[in-house]
Amino acid sequence: MTRSTLDGLPPLREVIAENGLSARKSLGQNFLLDLNLTSKIARQAGDLTGCDVLEVGPGPGGLTRALLHEGARKVVAIEQDERCLPALQAVSEHYNGRLTVLQGDALKIDPTEHLAAPVRIVSNLPYNVGTELLTRWLSPPTWPPFWQSLTLMFQKEVAQRIVAQPGSKAYGRLSILAQWRCQARIAMEVPAAAFTPPPKVTSAVVHLERREAPAYAADPAALNKTVAKAFGQRRKMLRSSMKGLHTDIEGCLLAADIKPTQRAEEISIEKFCALARILG
Repeated sequence: MTRSTLDGLPPLREVIAENGLSARKSLGQNFLLDLNLTSKIARQAGDLTGCDVLEVGPGPGGLTRALLHEGARKVVAIEQDERCLPALQAVSEHYNGRLTVLQGDALKIDPTEHLAAPVRIVSNLPYNVGTELLTRWLSPPTWPPFWQSLTLMFQKEVAQRIVAQPGSKAYGRLSILAQWRCQARIAMEVPAAAFTPPPKVTSAVVHLERREAPAYAADPAALNKTVAKAFGQRRKMLRSSMKGLHTDIEGCLLAADIKPTQRAEEISIEKFCALARILG
């Protein structure tokens, strides 16, 4: 058996063949087999030494191995596909138990009892749950959250929405939610050919570093309601799309230094926060 040069474990193609791990579309699986590439993704999260790392959807463990090799104190991985468990168990044994695997649905599992601060979340997220997980991580009951940073793989289109600026077509609710509470950037792009099977789109890794306090003062529920209403009919002027939120919506918009004839995609996060404070 050939051995990878990264960590002495077998190459991922061998691991997949031995365990019969054909990617399942129903689980949103696309495996990254290039261990040099998974190492590059792991490094986008910064210095992992002394950090616990949460990973969702490790699959055969390519990124998991890179995270451990890059010095993560501990990796807690949530994997729904039980076929992957033997491969992940081999990784755990190789790294002296620094890997803990929680089998189940990431939307239903609370991993926090297995993690100790500081925590970084690094994942090649399954496409079918990626945006929902991000939204949950950005909307905890209290802020700051249990994690310091998020380094996540998305379809490039989703990544662009996360980092989009006012005035662009990609700018919307996700942009505001992410940038209100984090500093967000696209760290790298990953071509479809890097995956098995290759998806139909380019992917991108987004790095979000939490702010200790949101960029501007606003009640989270009020901001979410305001932004949802504004972008619910994004082609309409705000005086029309936001009808029903207040009896004098034009007065509220003007008080927030927003022209009633503007559209949602033109409004900065700062002004949305000002409007949310006015609307309560």
